[in-house]
Amino acid sequence: MKNNLTENLSPPVLHPWLRKLTLAFVPGATTPLLEGFVAELLNNFRQHGHTLQPHPMKGVEVLLTTAALGEPVNWRKSLLLTARTRYKLENSPIVFTLMHATPTELQRLLDHFETALRKEPLDPNDFAFPGLTENAYHTLSEQGKRGGPILSVVRLLQSQAKSIRIILVIGEDHPQYAYTFDLVGAHPRTRADDLAAFYADLMNRIVTAASTHEITAHQVLGEPIPTSTWKNLTTPSAMRVAGHELGLRNFFTEMVSITNLVSVPAVQDAVSSQYSEGCFATWDPKLGALVTTVTGSARPVDKENITDDELAVIVGVRSDEQGALIRLVEGNRNDPPSSEAVELIAMDANLPKIHLDQEWELDVDVPVARSKLHGHRGMRAYDPKLVEHVYLDTPYYHYPVSCSTEAQAHAIQDAFSRSEALQNPADPRLVVFTVLPGHGIVIVEKWAPGKAPFQVIWEFMDQGVIEIDNLVPQGPLTFVPNEQGRMVIQTFG
Repeated sequence: MKNNLTENLSPPVLHPWLRKLTLAFVPGATTPLLEGFVAELLNNFRQHGHTLQPHPMKGVEVLLTTAALGEPVNWRKSLLLTARTRYKLENSPIVFTLMHATPTELQRLLDHFETALRKEPLDPNDFAFPGLTENAYHTLSEQGKRGGPILSVVRLLQSQAKSIRIILVIGEDHPQYAYTFDLVGAHPRTRADDLAAFYADLMNRIVTAASTHEITAHQVLGEPIPTSTWKNLTTPSAMRVAGHELGLRNFFTEMVSITNLVSVPAVQDAVSSQYSEGCFATWDPKLGALVTTVTGSARPVDKENITDDELAVIVGVRSDEQGALIRLVEGNRNDPPSSEAVELIAMDANLPKIHLDQEWELDVDVPVARSKLHGHRGMRAYDPKLVEHVYLDTPYYHYPVSCSTEAQAHAIQDAFSRSEALQNPADPRLVVFTVLPGHGIVIVEKWAPGKAPFQVIWEFMDQGVIEIDNLVPQGPLTFVPNEQGRMVIQTFG
Protein backbone atom coordinates (compact mmCIF):
# COMPACT_ATOMS: atom_id res chain seq x y z
CA MET A 1 0.00 0.00 0.00
CA LYS A 2 1.40 3.35 -1.01
CA ASN A 3 2.10 5.90 1.76
CA ASN A 4 1.96 3.28 4.48
CA LEU A 5 2.89 3.66 8.14
CA THR A 6 6.63 3.59 7.44
CA GLU A 7 6.41 6.30 4.78
CA ASN A 8 4.28 8.56 6.97
CA LEU A 9 6.84 8.38 9.76
CA SER A 10 9.80 9.01 7.48
CA PRO A 11 11.51 12.44 7.43
CA PRO A 12 9.42 15.11 5.66
CA VAL A 13 9.51 14.90 1.88
CA LEU A 14 9.30 18.17 -0.07
CA HIS A 15 6.99 18.80 -2.98
CA PRO A 16 8.87 18.66 -6.31
CA TRP A 17 7.23 21.88 -7.50
CA LEU A 18 8.52 24.29 -4.83
CA ARG A 19 9.95 27.58 -6.14
CA LYS A 20 12.55 30.09 -5.06
CA LEU A 21 10.71 33.07 -3.61
CA THR A 22 11.14 36.80 -3.18
CA LEU A 23 10.32 37.93 0.36
CA ALA A 24 10.37 41.04 2.53
CA PHE A 25 10.14 41.47 6.28
CA VAL A 26 8.09 44.32 7.74
CA PRO A 27 8.71 44.61 11.50
CA GLY A 28 5.78 44.89 13.90
CA ALA A 29 5.39 44.41 17.63
CA THR A 30 7.92 41.89 18.87
CA THR A 31 9.59 40.14 21.82
CA PRO A 32 13.23 39.08 22.37
CA LEU A 33 12.37 35.49 21.44
CA LEU A 34 10.55 36.63 18.31
CA GLU A 35 13.48 38.82 17.25
CA GLY A 36 15.81 35.84 17.37
CA PHE A 37 13.24 33.65 15.63
CA VAL A 38 12.83 36.13 12.77
CA ALA A 39 16.59 36.43 12.32
CA GLU A 40 17.04 32.65 12.09
CA LEU A 41 14.06 32.20 9.79
CA LEU A 42 15.27 34.89 7.38
CA ASN A 43 18.75 33.39 7.46
CA ASN A 44 17.26 30.04 6.42
CA PHE A 45 15.60 31.68 3.43
CA ARG A 46 18.92 33.26 2.41
CA GLN A 47 20.84 30.00 2.78
CA HIS A 48 18.33 28.19 0.58
CA GLY A 49 18.61 30.66 -2.29
CA HIS A 50 15.52 32.79 -1.77
CA THR A 51 15.64 36.55 -2.36
CA LEU A 52 15.09 38.97 0.51
CA GLN A 53 14.13 42.54 -0.30
CA PRO A 54 15.05 45.31 2.19
CA HIS A 55 11.42 46.47 2.02
CA PRO A 56 8.40 45.43 -0.07
CA MET A 57 8.81 46.35 -3.70
CA LYS A 58 8.01 45.05 -7.17
CA GLY A 59 8.20 41.27 -7.41
CA VAL A 60 7.69 40.49 -3.73
CA GLU A 61 5.71 37.29 -3.24
CA VAL A 62 5.72 36.83 0.54
CA LEU A 63 5.56 39.39 3.32
CA LEU A 64 6.59 38.44 6.85
CA THR A 65 5.63 40.61 9.80
CA THR A 66 5.22 40.33 13.56
CA ALA A 67 2.39 41.06 15.99
CA ALA A 68 1.93 40.92 19.73
CA LEU A 69 -0.21 38.25 21.37
CA GLY A 70 -3.59 39.63 22.43
CA GLU A 71 -3.07 43.11 20.99
CA PRO A 72 -5.40 43.95 18.07
CA VAL A 73 -3.73 45.26 14.93
CA ASN A 74 -5.45 48.29 13.43
CA TRP A 75 -6.75 47.36 10.00
CA ARG A 76 -4.84 50.28 8.48
CA LYS A 77 -1.60 48.61 9.60
CA SER A 78 -2.60 45.11 8.50
CA LEU A 79 -0.37 43.95 5.65
CA LEU A 80 -3.06 41.51 4.54
CA LEU A 81 -5.49 44.37 4.05
CA THR A 82 -3.26 47.23 2.93
CA ALA A 83 0.12 46.00 1.64
CA ARG A 84 -0.73 46.25 -2.04
CA THR A 85 -1.87 49.85 -1.74
CA ARG A 86 0.72 50.90 0.84
CA TYR A 87 3.70 49.67 -1.18
CA LYS A 88 2.17 50.26 -4.63
CA LEU A 89 2.50 46.60 -5.60
CA GLU A 90 1.14 45.03 -8.76
CA ASN A 91 0.20 41.84 -6.92
CA SER A 92 -1.10 40.86 -3.50
CA PRO A 93 1.68 38.98 -1.68
CA ILE A 94 0.98 36.16 0.75
CA VAL A 95 1.28 37.50 4.30
CA PHE A 96 2.55 35.49 7.27
CA THR A 97 2.28 37.07 10.70
CA LEU A 98 4.73 35.76 13.28
CA MET A 99 3.63 35.78 16.93
CA HIS A 100 5.06 34.61 20.25
CA ALA A 101 3.34 33.08 23.28
CA THR A 102 4.84 31.51 26.35
CA PRO A 103 3.59 28.01 27.24
CA THR A 104 1.70 29.56 30.16
CA GLU A 105 0.01 32.15 27.94
CA LEU A 106 -1.09 29.54 25.43
CA GLN A 107 -2.34 27.17 28.14
CA ARG A 108 -4.28 30.01 29.75
CA LEU A 109 -6.08 30.64 26.46
CA LEU A 110 -6.78 26.93 25.88
CA ASP A 111 -8.09 26.49 29.44
CA HIS A 112 -10.26 29.58 29.09
CA PHE A 113 -11.93 28.30 25.92
CA GLU A 114 -12.26 24.77 27.23
CA THR A 115 -14.17 26.05 30.26
CA ALA A 116 -16.26 28.46 28.18
CA LEU A 117 -17.21 25.78 25.65
CA ARG A 118 -18.54 23.48 28.39
CA LYS A 119 -21.11 25.97 29.63
CA GLU A 120 -24.78 25.46 28.79
CA PRO A 121 -25.93 27.90 27.72
CA LEU A 122 -22.84 29.63 26.43
CA ASP A 123 -21.92 32.96 27.98
CA PRO A 124 -21.06 35.50 25.23
CA ASN A 125 -18.89 37.36 27.74
CA ASP A 126 -16.48 34.40 27.74
CA PHE A 127 -15.76 35.13 24.07
CA ALA A 128 -15.34 38.88 24.34
CA PHE A 129 -11.80 39.92 23.43
CA PRO A 130 -10.19 43.22 22.39
CA GLY A 131 -10.62 43.98 18.70
CA LEU A 132 -13.50 41.57 18.08
CA THR A 133 -17.16 42.32 17.38
CA GLU A 134 -20.02 41.53 19.74
CA ASN A 135 -21.00 38.66 17.44
CA ALA A 136 -17.58 37.01 17.63
CA TYR A 137 -18.74 34.62 20.34
CA HIS A 138 -20.87 32.78 17.78
CA THR A 139 -17.92 31.92 15.52
CA LEU A 140 -15.40 31.35 18.32
CA SER A 141 -17.75 28.95 20.10
CA GLU A 142 -18.84 27.11 16.95
CA GLN A 143 -15.25 26.65 15.84
CA GLY A 144 -14.25 25.47 19.32
CA LYS A 145 -17.04 22.91 19.44
CA ARG A 146 -15.97 21.64 16.02
CA GLY A 147 -12.22 21.46 16.48
CA GLY A 148 -11.56 21.95 20.19
CA PRO A 149 -10.20 24.96 22.10
CA ILE A 150 -7.17 25.24 19.78
CA LEU A 151 -9.48 26.19 16.90
CA SER A 152 -11.02 28.98 19.00
CA VAL A 153 -7.48 30.21 19.64
CA VAL A 154 -6.74 30.11 15.90
CA ARG A 155 -9.75 32.30 15.07
CA LEU A 156 -9.06 34.68 17.94
CA LEU A 157 -5.44 35.32 16.92
CA GLN A 158 -6.29 35.61 13.23
CA SER A 159 -8.95 38.18 14.08
CA GLN A 160 -6.76 40.25 16.36
CA ALA A 161 -3.75 40.15 14.02
CA LYS A 162 -5.91 40.89 10.95
CA SER A 163 -4.01 38.08 9.26
CA ILE A 164 -5.06 34.66 7.97
CA ARG A 165 -1.69 32.92 7.96
CA ILE A 166 0.02 32.95 11.34
CA ILE A 167 3.05 31.20 12.77
CA LEU A 168 2.67 31.11 16.55
CA VAL A 169 5.99 30.36 18.26
CA ILE A 170 5.72 28.86 21.74
CA GLY A 171 8.55 29.19 24.26
CA GLU A 172 10.03 31.14 27.16
CA ASP A 173 13.52 32.23 26.13
CA HIS A 174 13.82 29.99 23.07
CA PRO A 175 11.35 28.20 20.75
CA GLN A 176 9.90 24.92 21.96
CA TYR A 177 7.45 24.43 19.10
CA ALA A 178 5.34 26.44 16.66
CA TYR A 179 1.88 26.25 15.14
CA THR A 180 1.08 27.24 11.55
CA PHE A 181 -2.46 28.56 11.06
CA ASP A 182 -4.37 29.11 7.81
CA LEU A 183 -7.83 30.03 6.50
CA VAL A 184 -9.48 26.65 6.93
CA GLY A 185 -8.26 26.40 10.52
CA ALA A 186 -5.25 24.12 10.06
CA HIS A 187 -2.86 24.13 13.02
CA PRO A 188 -0.01 21.65 12.45
CA ARG A 189 2.70 21.76 15.10
CA THR A 190 6.45 21.85 14.45
CA ARG A 191 8.72 20.82 17.33
CA ALA A 192 11.98 22.68 18.00
CA ASP A 193 13.97 19.75 19.43
CA ASP A 194 16.26 20.07 16.42
CA LEU A 195 16.52 23.80 15.67
CA ALA A 196 17.90 23.33 12.16
CA ALA A 197 14.98 21.06 11.27
CA PHE A 198 12.56 23.43 13.05
CA TYR A 199 13.47 26.48 10.97
CA ALA A 200 13.70 24.46 7.77
CA ASP A 201 10.24 23.02 8.36
CA LEU A 202 8.62 26.42 8.91
CA MET A 203 10.44 27.86 5.91
CA ASN A 204 9.16 24.97 3.78
CA ARG A 205 5.60 25.51 4.97
CA ILE A 206 5.81 29.13 3.81
CA VAL A 207 7.41 28.13 0.51
CA THR A 208 4.74 25.48 -0.06
CA ALA A 209 1.94 28.02 0.43
CA ALA A 210 3.57 30.55 -1.90
CA SER A 211 4.41 28.01 -4.62
CA THR A 212 0.76 27.28 -5.37
CA HIS A 213 -1.85 29.36 -7.13
CA GLU A 214 -5.62 29.50 -7.21
CA ILE A 215 -7.55 27.90 -10.05
CA THR A 216 -10.83 29.76 -9.81
CA ALA A 217 -10.75 31.55 -13.18
CA HIS A 218 -13.75 29.60 -14.43
CA GLN A 219 -14.80 30.00 -18.06
CA VAL A 220 -18.32 29.86 -19.49
CA LEU A 221 -18.71 27.40 -22.35
CA GLY A 222 -21.48 27.22 -24.93
CA GLU A 223 -25.06 28.41 -24.74
CA PRO A 224 -27.06 28.47 -21.49
CA ILE A 225 -28.98 25.35 -20.59
CA PRO A 226 -32.66 26.07 -21.40
CA THR A 227 -35.00 26.45 -18.44
CA SER A 228 -37.19 23.65 -19.78
CA THR A 229 -34.24 21.25 -19.90
CA TRP A 230 -33.15 22.18 -16.38
CA LYS A 231 -36.65 21.74 -14.96
CA ASN A 232 -36.89 18.23 -16.42
CA LEU A 233 -33.69 17.03 -14.74
CA THR A 234 -33.85 14.96 -11.57
CA THR A 235 -30.38 15.97 -10.41
CA PRO A 236 -31.22 19.42 -8.98
CA SER A 237 -33.89 17.97 -6.69
CA ALA A 238 -31.55 15.11 -5.78
CA MET A 239 -28.92 17.65 -4.76
CA ARG A 240 -31.45 19.41 -2.53
CA VAL A 241 -32.37 16.10 -0.89
CA ALA A 242 -28.70 15.21 -0.44
CA GLY A 243 -27.92 18.55 1.19
CA HIS A 244 -30.78 18.05 3.62
CA GLU A 245 -29.81 14.46 4.44
CA LEU A 246 -26.14 15.34 4.99
CA GLY A 247 -27.22 18.30 7.10
CA LEU A 248 -29.32 16.04 9.30
CA ARG A 249 -26.14 14.09 9.99
CA ASN A 250 -24.25 17.29 10.88
CA PHE A 251 -21.73 16.79 8.10
CA PHE A 252 -21.40 20.42 7.13
CA THR A 253 -19.51 22.76 9.39
CA GLU A 254 -20.92 26.23 9.84
CA MET A 255 -19.68 28.87 7.44
CA VAL A 256 -17.13 31.21 8.99
CA SER A 257 -18.14 34.85 8.52
CA ILE A 258 -15.19 37.23 8.76
CA THR A 259 -17.50 40.13 9.56
CA ASN A 260 -18.83 38.23 12.57
CA LEU A 261 -15.33 38.35 14.00
CA VAL A 262 -14.00 41.77 13.03
CA SER A 263 -15.35 44.94 11.49
CA VAL A 264 -12.95 46.33 8.91
CA PRO A 265 -13.85 48.18 5.70
CA ALA A 266 -11.08 46.66 3.59
CA VAL A 267 -11.70 42.99 4.28
CA GLN A 268 -13.52 42.20 1.03
CA ASP A 269 -10.65 43.60 -1.01
CA ALA A 270 -8.18 41.19 0.59
CA VAL A 271 -10.15 38.08 1.53
CA SER A 272 -13.65 36.77 0.97
CA SER A 273 -16.09 37.91 3.63
CA GLN A 274 -16.74 34.27 4.44
CA TYR A 275 -15.47 30.90 3.41
CA SER A 276 -17.53 27.85 2.57
CA GLU A 277 -18.00 24.82 4.76
CA GLY A 278 -17.44 22.39 1.88
CA CYS A 279 -19.16 21.37 -1.32
CA PHE A 280 -20.76 18.41 -3.04
CA ALA A 281 -21.49 17.42 -6.62
CA THR A 282 -23.06 14.61 -8.63
CA TRP A 283 -22.99 13.60 -12.28
CA ASP A 284 -26.03 14.26 -14.43
CA PRO A 285 -26.16 11.66 -17.25
CA LYS A 286 -28.52 13.70 -19.40
CA LEU A 287 -26.41 16.85 -19.26
CA GLY A 288 -23.13 14.93 -19.39
CA ALA A 289 -21.91 17.28 -16.69
CA LEU A 290 -21.27 17.62 -13.00
CA VAL A 291 -23.89 19.52 -10.99
CA THR A 292 -22.25 21.11 -7.96
CA THR A 293 -22.83 23.65 -5.22
CA VAL A 294 -21.70 27.22 -5.85
CA THR A 295 -19.01 29.17 -4.07
CA GLY A 296 -19.78 30.49 -0.61
CA SER A 297 -17.29 33.34 -0.84
CA ALA A 298 -19.65 35.74 -2.60
CA ARG A 299 -22.71 35.13 -0.41
CA PRO A 300 -23.61 32.65 2.32
CA VAL A 301 -24.77 29.26 1.08
CA ASP A 302 -26.74 26.98 3.39
CA LYS A 303 -25.76 23.53 2.12
CA GLU A 304 -28.66 21.97 4.01
CA ASN A 305 -31.24 24.06 2.15
CA ILE A 306 -29.86 24.78 -1.29
CA THR A 307 -31.89 26.19 -4.15
CA ASP A 308 -31.39 26.03 -7.92
CA ASP A 309 -29.58 29.38 -7.70
CA GLU A 310 -26.97 27.66 -5.54
CA LEU A 311 -26.12 25.01 -8.11
CA ALA A 312 -23.63 25.25 -10.97
CA VAL A 313 -22.82 23.02 -13.93
CA ILE A 314 -19.24 21.93 -14.67
CA VAL A 315 -18.37 20.32 -17.99
CA GLY A 316 -14.58 20.19 -17.84
CA VAL A 317 -11.31 21.90 -16.97
CA ARG A 318 -9.73 24.77 -18.91
CA SER A 319 -6.82 23.70 -21.11
CA ASP A 320 -4.49 25.89 -19.03
CA GLU A 321 -5.95 24.39 -15.83
CA GLN A 322 -6.66 27.85 -14.41
CA GLY A 323 -10.28 27.01 -13.68
CA ALA A 324 -13.27 24.93 -14.66
CA LEU A 325 -15.40 25.04 -17.78
CA ILE A 326 -18.98 25.79 -16.81
CA ARG A 327 -22.37 26.13 -18.44
CA LEU A 328 -24.91 28.68 -17.33
CA VAL A 329 -28.55 27.85 -16.70
CA GLU A 330 -31.20 30.07 -18.23
CA GLY A 331 -33.09 31.94 -15.52
CA ASN A 332 -30.77 30.98 -12.65
CA ARG A 333 -28.50 33.39 -10.79
CA ASN A 334 -25.44 31.48 -12.08
CA ASP A 335 -22.94 32.14 -9.31
CA PRO A 336 -19.60 30.42 -9.99
CA PRO A 337 -19.05 26.90 -8.64
CA SER A 338 -17.24 26.17 -5.41
CA SER A 339 -13.50 26.77 -5.32
CA GLU A 340 -13.07 22.98 -5.37
CA ALA A 341 -14.70 22.79 -8.83
CA VAL A 342 -11.55 21.72 -10.65
CA GLU A 343 -10.64 18.99 -8.17
CA LEU A 344 -14.19 17.59 -8.33
CA ILE A 345 -14.18 17.05 -12.06
CA ALA A 346 -10.46 16.62 -12.76
CA MET A 347 -10.32 13.32 -10.89
CA ASP A 348 -12.48 11.73 -13.62
CA ALA A 349 -9.71 12.14 -16.21
CA ASN A 350 -7.66 9.21 -14.88
CA LEU A 351 -10.60 6.98 -14.07
CA PRO A 352 -12.73 4.68 -16.26
CA LYS A 353 -16.26 5.23 -17.45
CA ILE A 354 -19.13 2.79 -17.07
CA HIS A 355 -22.26 2.27 -19.14
CA LEU A 356 -25.72 2.90 -17.73
CA ASP A 357 -28.36 0.83 -19.50
CA GLN A 358 -31.97 -0.26 -19.06
CA GLU A 359 -31.57 -0.72 -15.32
CA TRP A 360 -31.16 3.06 -15.15
CA GLU A 361 -33.54 3.71 -18.06
CA LEU A 362 -30.54 5.18 -19.86
CA ASP A 363 -28.07 4.33 -22.59
CA VAL A 364 -25.03 6.45 -21.82
CA ASP A 365 -21.43 6.31 -20.61
CA VAL A 366 -20.70 8.10 -17.32
CA PRO A 367 -17.69 8.53 -14.99
CA VAL A 368 -17.29 5.67 -12.51
CA ALA A 369 -17.43 8.28 -9.71
CA ARG A 370 -21.07 9.34 -9.41
CA SER A 371 -21.11 11.71 -6.44
CA LYS A 372 -18.37 13.64 -4.64
CA LEU A 373 -18.41 15.17 -1.19
CA HIS A 374 -15.78 17.59 0.14
CA GLY A 375 -16.06 18.61 3.78
CA HIS A 376 -14.04 20.02 6.66
CA ARG A 377 -14.34 16.84 8.70
CA GLY A 378 -12.16 13.88 9.60
CA MET A 379 -12.66 10.13 9.26
CA ARG A 380 -12.38 8.17 12.51
CA ALA A 381 -12.83 4.65 11.12
CA TYR A 382 -14.30 2.63 8.24
CA ASP A 383 -15.19 -0.90 7.16
CA PRO A 384 -12.59 -1.98 4.55
CA LYS A 385 -14.99 -4.54 3.06
CA LEU A 386 -17.27 -1.75 1.86
CA VAL A 387 -15.03 1.32 1.76
CA GLU A 388 -11.56 2.10 0.39
CA HIS A 389 -9.14 4.71 1.67
CA VAL A 390 -6.58 6.17 -0.74
CA TYR A 391 -3.46 8.05 0.30
CA LEU A 392 -2.20 11.33 -1.05
CA ASP A 393 1.42 11.56 -2.18
CA THR A 394 3.70 11.68 0.86
CA PRO A 395 4.64 15.42 0.81
CA TYR A 396 1.03 16.46 1.34
CA TYR A 397 1.03 14.91 4.82
CA HIS A 398 4.02 17.00 5.90
CA TYR A 399 3.31 20.16 3.90
CA PRO A 400 -0.44 20.53 3.24
CA VAL A 401 -1.76 22.93 0.61
CA SER A 402 -4.78 25.23 0.51
CA CYS A 403 -8.14 24.68 -1.08
CA SER A 404 -8.82 26.14 -4.54
CA THR A 405 -5.19 25.57 -5.61
CA GLU A 406 -3.82 23.54 -8.47
CA ALA A 407 -1.71 21.62 -5.97
CA GLN A 408 -4.71 20.31 -4.05
CA ALA A 409 -6.53 19.44 -7.27
CA HIS A 410 -3.54 17.43 -8.48
CA ALA A 411 -3.15 15.76 -5.08
CA ILE A 412 -6.77 14.60 -5.09
CA GLN A 413 -6.69 13.55 -8.73
CA ASP A 414 -3.56 11.46 -8.20
CA ALA A 415 -4.88 9.87 -5.00
CA PHE A 416 -8.16 8.72 -6.52
CA SER A 417 -6.43 7.53 -9.68
CA ARG A 418 -4.78 4.88 -7.46
CA SER A 419 -8.13 3.63 -6.16
CA GLU A 420 -8.65 -0.08 -6.77
CA ALA A 421 -12.40 0.28 -6.27
CA LEU A 422 -12.68 3.04 -8.88
CA GLN A 423 -10.27 1.58 -11.41
CA ASN A 424 -12.23 -1.67 -11.24
CA PRO A 425 -15.93 -0.76 -11.46
CA ALA A 426 -16.86 -4.34 -10.45
CA ASP A 427 -15.10 -3.93 -7.10
CA PRO A 428 -17.89 -4.21 -4.47
CA ARG A 429 -16.62 -1.25 -2.46
CA LEU A 430 -18.98 1.61 -3.30
CA VAL A 431 -17.29 4.44 -1.39
CA VAL A 432 -13.71 5.74 -1.62
CA PHE A 433 -12.22 8.57 0.42
CA THR A 434 -9.02 10.44 1.14
CA VAL A 435 -8.00 12.66 4.04
CA LEU A 436 -6.57 16.15 3.46
CA PRO A 437 -4.39 16.97 6.51
CA GLY A 438 -5.34 20.25 8.15
CA HIS A 439 -8.30 20.54 5.80
CA GLY A 440 -10.85 17.72 5.71
CA ILE A 441 -11.96 14.77 3.59
CA VAL A 442 -13.10 14.01 0.06
CA ILE A 443 -15.57 11.13 -0.31
CA VAL A 444 -16.52 9.56 -3.64
CA GLU A 445 -19.54 7.35 -4.29
CA LYS A 446 -19.93 4.88 -7.16
CA TRP A 447 -23.17 4.21 -9.01
CA ALA A 448 -25.53 1.88 -7.13
CA PRO A 449 -28.83 0.86 -8.75
CA GLY A 450 -31.87 1.94 -6.79
CA LYS A 451 -29.93 4.57 -4.83
CA ALA A 452 -30.23 8.33 -5.12
CA PRO A 453 -27.10 10.48 -5.34
CA PHE A 454 -25.19 10.40 -2.03
CA GLN A 455 -27.61 7.86 -0.55
CA VAL A 456 -24.91 5.22 -0.20
CA ILE A 457 -22.76 7.74 1.68
CA TRP A 458 -25.43 8.84 4.15
CA GLU A 459 -26.58 5.24 4.69
CA PHE A 460 -22.98 4.23 5.39
CA MET A 461 -22.88 7.04 7.98
CA ASP A 462 -26.06 5.69 9.61
CA GLN A 463 -24.78 2.11 9.60
CA GLY A 464 -21.39 3.01 11.01
CA VAL A 465 -19.63 1.80 7.88
CA ILE A 466 -17.87 5.15 7.91
CA GLU A 467 -17.41 7.18 11.09
CA ILE A 468 -17.12 10.91 10.50
CA ASP A 469 -15.06 12.82 13.06
CA ASN A 470 -15.11 16.50 14.04
CA LEU A 471 -11.33 16.54 14.38
CA VAL A 472 -9.22 16.85 11.24
CA PRO A 473 -5.72 15.29 11.32
CA GLN A 474 -2.99 17.91 11.08
CA GLY A 475 -0.19 15.79 9.62
CA PRO A 476 0.93 12.24 8.82
CA LEU A 477 -1.64 9.50 9.37
CA THR A 478 -2.44 5.91 8.65
CA PHE A 479 -5.34 3.52 9.23
CA VAL A 480 -4.75 0.33 11.22
CA PRO A 481 -7.08 -2.64 11.79
CA ASN A 482 -8.72 -3.13 15.17
CA GLU A 483 -9.94 -6.39 16.68
CA GLN A 484 -13.23 -6.15 14.77
CA GLY A 485 -11.43 -5.74 11.44
CA ARG A 486 -12.36 -2.08 11.08
CA MET A 487 -9.70 0.39 9.98
CA VAL A 488 -9.08 3.06 12.63
CA ILE A 489 -7.12 6.24 12.09
CA GLN A 490 -3.75 6.72 13.75
CA THR A 491 -2.06 10.11 13.59
CA PHE A 492 1.51 11.22 14.23
CA GLY A 493 3.09 14.47 15.31
